[in-house]
Amino acid sequence: MTGAGADPEAGPAREFVVEADGGSRGNPGPAGYGAVVLDAATGETLAEAAEYLGVVTNNVAEYRGLVAGLRAARELDPDATVRVRMDSKLVVEQMSGRWKIKHPDMKPLAAEAARVFPPGRVTYEWIPRAENKHADRLANEAMDAGARGERWSPSTSTADLDTGRSAGGRTATGGGARAGSGTGAETGAASAARTGAPGAARPPAEPTTPAEPKVPAEPKASAEPTASAEPTAPGATGSAADPTAAPGASVSDTAGTRGVEADAGPPAARGDATGTPGPAGGRRAGAVEGPAAVGGARSASGGSAVRDGAGAAGPAGPEAGPRPDAASKAAAGSGAPGSAGSSTSSRAAASADVRAARTVASPGWGPPDMGAPATFVLLRHGETPLTPQKRFSGSGGSDPSLSAAGREQAEKVAASLARRGTVQAIVASPLARTRETAGIVAARLGLEVAVEDGLRETDFGAWEGLTFGEVRERYPDDLNAWLSSPDAEPTGGGESFAATGARVAATRDRLVAAYAGRTVLLVSHVTPIKTFVRLALGAPPESLFRMELSAASLSAVAYYADGGASVRLFNDTSHLR
Repeated sequence: MTGAGADPEAGPAREFVVEADGGSRGNPGPAGYGAVVLDAATGETLAEAAEYLGVVTNNVAEYRGLVAGLRAARELDPDATVRVRMDSKLVVEQMSGRWKIKHPDMKPLAAEAARVFPPGRVTYEWIPRAENKHADRLANEAMDAGARGERWSPSTSTADLDTGRSAGGRTATGGGARAGSGTGAETGAASAARTGAPGAARPPAEPTTPAEPKVPAEPKASAEPTASAEPTAPGATGSAADPTAAPGASVSDTAGTRGVEADAGPPAARGDATGTPGPAGGRRAGAVEGPAAVGGARSASGGSAVRDGAGAAGPAGPEAGPRPDAASKAAAGSGAPGSAGSSTSSRAAASADVRAARTVASPGWGPPDMGAPATFVLLRHGETPLTPQKRFSGSGGSDPSLSAAGREQAEKVAASLARRGTVQAIVASPLARTRETAGIVAARLGLEVAVEDGLRETDFGAWEGLTFGEVRERYPDDLNAWLSSPDAEPTGGGESFAATGARVAATRDRLVAAYAGRTVLLVSHVTPIKTFVRLALGAPPESLFRMELSAASLSAVAYYADGGASVRLFNDTSHLR
């Protein structure tokens, strides 16, 4: 049957190849898409499309590129058959019907793409990123134009020339307008026909199997959450886009590291070299309120990395936190208000916050196009009157509110998170100190606070309100048992660390499902936060005694659609200095 607008005497329908891509420098961040329509027989470039989208996620940009490419192909020939080639495993698998589409931002875009051509006329094929350079460069040109406050212009595009394709008789469209009919006529305000010397014809692409590609994918821009996707096989790699990259930088120039490097710093108390618990009573209780003895070592990417510090022993010292990077040092040395030093310091501090946010929010190494992880930024509440006294303060005691110092800490962390700009939701423990901390941050960020009972602190039973020394004096046998076994409960029917671990694991699973692909601030306590980290690392229960958290410190763990987890930050207190 002949489609509308087609020439009934034109012969058999044509076959096109559509290559599309999208990227977001920040995820969500400044984003754009690029798409190119090729003649399947000759490889000739027939149409290009690109558009700056403003602030959206990587996957939204990829889907927008797909829609634009399909529309451009339909303008050329509504009866054509189309082979879509993309380096987004997510889009290819979802549009092929092998992965479910659950994310609300993806469903309407996928439906829109499916409506451009009748069913059965479009097939989808995954390709390595190296084979999608044309669309990738168009997307980057669109983002660069947007950064300059301009629309993408086909007259200045070099994407086709850079890839060495022919330019005979193609049309180019910008700003989301459709490609022309192939005659060279303009199709919109930002559209222009460009004709160049013919280049080497590109051979038609060989279809790949729907199974997992064998070629490792190159690092790609941070992707939209795909816990909503249900992949049938894991992929190879993924990475993070650098939102501060200079114009023209590839969408995927900057890779994060999903692997966790090691060092929780000197343990609160020391066991043997294999990590087994030390002598009973020979270490400080990990869940006792009080300042941390150590902070994690600063990673090269601006966050704190967890390192295998089983052999790094030493007595607990004063609260240190992560070592400040150059920007933090500049902030610490700022001059008087209004001075040039103060202005420089503020800019440096803001830059440090952006780098830290990028480190926390970047997808890191993972299977290609698994999407952005659910990232939990773990904030321990500010100080209470019990904190400097180092007393057990769980969920079964007096439920103290923040002290003046604690409220000041909460204000400082709120200001830092506001500069980072990555938190999309806030969830807090039901206890007063966490709800108060969360409320201060939420007021600064303009967000609501959801309460999750699973984030509450361990119930320390009869030990509530006592110091570690007082517990040892009154309940020495119970304390020794508690220090030796995660199944032991505090005196008086408190909660064991094993029970807390099961509770936190169930809470984690619920929250990962509820906030797939989003960055969420969880305001909680010492034991739950250390448990999130322990579970992510696959560390034994006794590791809880080898980590300490400062009041109002930040840690972060990212959770991927394939079930993997990555510790991104640990006990960061740079915002308090």
